Amino acid sequence: MVQQHGRAARAAAAAAAVGLTFLTTGCSADAQADNESPAGATAAVHRAADRLVREGSSQARTSMEMATGGTRVTIRGQGVYDYRAHVGRLKVVLPQDPSGVAEHRPITELLAPGALYMKNRGAGVPADKWVRVETASLSDGNLVTGGATDPLAAAELLRGARRVTYAGESEFAGTEVRHYRGIIDMAAAARAASPASRPSLAAAAKGFAKDQVPFDVYLDDQGRIRKVRHRFSFVNTKAAGTGKGQGKGQGKGKGGAREVVDVASTTLLYGFGVSAKIELPDTKDIFDGKIAEN
Repeated sequence: MVQQHGRAARAAAAAAAVGLTFLTTGCSADAQADNESPAGATAAVHRAADRLVREGSSQARTSMEMATGGTRVTIRGQGVYDYRAHVGRLKVVLPQDPSGVAEHRPITELLAPGALYMKNRGAGVPADKWVRVETASLSDGNLVTGGATDPLAAAELLRGARRVTYAGESEFAGTEVRHYRGIIDMAAAARAASPASRPSLAAAAKGFAKDQVPFDVYLDDQGRIRKVRHRFSFVNTKAAGTGKGQGKGQGKGKGGAREVVDVASTTLLYGFGVSAKIELPDTKDIFDGKIAEN
């Protein structure tokens, strides 16, 4: 009888283990299927910005490729971002000239709600001074102008994701990630953005040549962005003798030329939780003179 009870207990335990394994596997399979469905994929992408805010901070690398007039240039950046405070610091490296010589020192950029601060800006600005730009005054909302897309703005754009599809699993820096692609409705992204990001994205929604921006994003198993790539297109209108004028839908004005510029902006995020102490410049350290025209 003791042996029979022992065998029965072992059989019950084995059955329970099998059942638990089945339930766990089933739940995992259901979760995976949800992430792969159109509705689940869209929801995962829409949540990406909030997930970064909960994470707090990360390191970031940026790359911006521009194609204009048959020439392609790449601007690279690296730094840290505090998603809760909505501030970041990047060191942006401009491309070399055709001879391979660096024409500019790296530019230090501080990203803040509604503002972009740049040091080593050149164009007649003293080396110890910062230039402050109101991002809502830029026709691209500083998604392109600074040579690096603000990492949080890149994530906030995903709130306007449409036609999202699951493109499979891959690996990024040794981490399994899920790949999603789709298009961004710029106006919808601006409406859904956090109050800190809304003015800049609203400006971008009006300033880009196309209202829909293709994207690819790679999320880890915690829903954090590891890589996101946007492909922007804007109209650059230069009036003869001024070198000014950028805006959506601008045609040829007097002495002007209308040029469409394609930009691919890639942001890589890693080192989540890293210390990101960022101080914005004092008013006395901000340049208030005239910036030379290029």
